[in-house]
Amino acid sequence: MILAAIPDLATYVGTSPEALRFAIEWLMAHASDPFVKGETIIQSPAGPITVKCEEPPMMPRERVALEAHQRFIDIHVPLKGVEGIGWAPLRTLKHPHGPYDPGRDIQFFGDSAHSILHVHPGQAAIFFPHDAHAPNIGLGNHRKLCIKIPC
Repeated sequence: MILAAIPDLATYVGTSPEALRFAIEWLMAHASDPFVKGETIIQSPAGPITVKCEEPPMMPRERVALEAHQRFIDIHVPLKGVEGIGWAPLRTLKHPHGPYDPGRDIQFFGDSAHSILHVHPGQAAIFFPHDAHAPNIGLGNHRKLCIKIPC
């Protein structure tokens, strides 16, 4: 898991897989764009990257389940409002809520998050397949990007 200010993501470009490097460079170049709700596909040399602009409701910590992905890296980027995101190492989780769904590339867990990140506009949180995360923790609504990168 990486939490950083968007300009500081440049630190990770040289150490990242090609698709993640491409997504980070794209985000740094487009961070101030006026994103509209919906989905955009960006073609990278390593495959398509999906950028979702969402306006999900926030929920209390105890109502948000940890989730993990096997085929994608997620970058969460708040555009309006602070997003709380729970985090736990996948290898420590003991309480799956059903099997992994390969069609949606997701598995949910009933375990508690080990940490809660408070991700502000101008920052990004990157979650790898070994990172379980519980997004959209807080009150009210917010606006965010969720960038899905094939790994």
